Amino acid sequence: MRKFVFLRTICAALLLFFTPWLMASTSWDMTPGVTDISQQVHGLHRTIFYICAAIGLFVFGLMFWSILHHRKSKGAVAANFHESTTVEIIWTIVPFIILIAMAVPATKVLVAMYDTSESTLTVRVTGSQWKWNYEYLTYDDDKDVNVSFFSVLSTPREQYERQGKGWLNNTPDFKNHPNYLIEVDKPLVIPTGQKIRFLITADDVIHAWWVPDFAIKRDAVPGFINEVWADVPVGKEGIYRGRCAELCGKDHAFMPIVVEAKSKANFNAWLAEAKVASVEEAKAAAASVDYQFPSVDAAVKEGEAVYLARCAACHQANGTGLPPMFPALKGSKMATEKAHLEDHINIILHGKNAMPAWSGLLTARELAAVTTYERNAWGNDTGDLIQPLEFAK
Repeated sequence: MRKFVFLRTICAALLLFFTPWLMASTSWDMTPGVTDISQQVHGLHRTIFYICAAIGLFVFGLMFWSILHHRKSKGAVAANFHESTTVEIIWTIVPFIILIAMAVPATKVLVAMYDTSESTLTVRVTGSQWKWNYEYLTYDDDKDVNVSFFSVLSTPREQYERQGKGWLNNTPDFKNHPNYLIEVDKPLVIPTGQKIRFLITADDVIHAWWVPDFAIKRDAVPGFINEVWADVPVGKEGIYRGRCAELCGKDHAFMPIVVEAKSKANFNAWLAEAKVASVEEAKAAAASVDYQFPSVDAAVKEGEAVYLARCAACHQANGTGLPPMFPALKGSKMATEKAHLEDHINIILHGKNAMPAWSGLLTARELAAVTTYERNAWGNDTGDLIQPLEFAK
């Protein structure tokens, strides 16, 4: 028995002592990250862990030593005393000193994490169910960059929805899809060697923008703006990934974050192209109002693509929805009766409850196409053809 207790004590001590080195060579440890602030956070994590390991080693070592050397079989007799002012002072002051020793470096890192001053680029990040909207607000002397876009999961829905196809037949080939569920159609692009200020908010429920390599994690709260920053060093260009870290709804797992860090020259070239594309998209959106769908079938075909990309997450691909939060469109009065056509258009334009307002996010042509699709899909068969001009009123 004595040998067993002794060996257990030695093993526990060795585990506590070598755990930091074991963690350093495995995936159990925190991500060191690429930014200076992420390195500070990782260093703070290691420092606190070493302190905790040393405290654990001392406390458990003392406890096991006391058990071994003051056991009944050795004739030890329990001391009979009540209180010791000296001991009480010691066990109050020592933890206080330890806490101060831990608080000083932690406070320095925390203050640095919240210091968004002297940033060269400001990006507003808005969380929505279930996508991210990035708006470039200012960059150097440009106070009105006017570039914005949505970043949406690009993994096809049929790859992760197993409706009626059987689990094995619909399992993705992970070797051929290394970025399964962590790839987006448009990544956030930032320059290296520049301090980037992020303004984090949301327009429906609480989300959280989390990029481990940047040591960034901030809640995106509707009606509030939280600030955070990152500065990717020159030479660390590449792709960095994250996720929404708040349980924001049924498709929370399908809300990845992808950040592409480019050199300053390449970023400037990308931004110039993005500005041109933004102007062209605005012109196309304005021109789409005058477009006329030649037939219901043409509008339904175009509207199906819009619906699957924008609406199916809530209302489901088969239109049955997820009542009561996301009502069914299949067979609903809203999508089948002429008397509710105006209401149907208004809800798509301005939103309702958890549904976002699509005005300004989709062109008039896309809005008309998806409305026509919803009124003619899944057996609704109203024959209604909605033209883009209806969404310009």
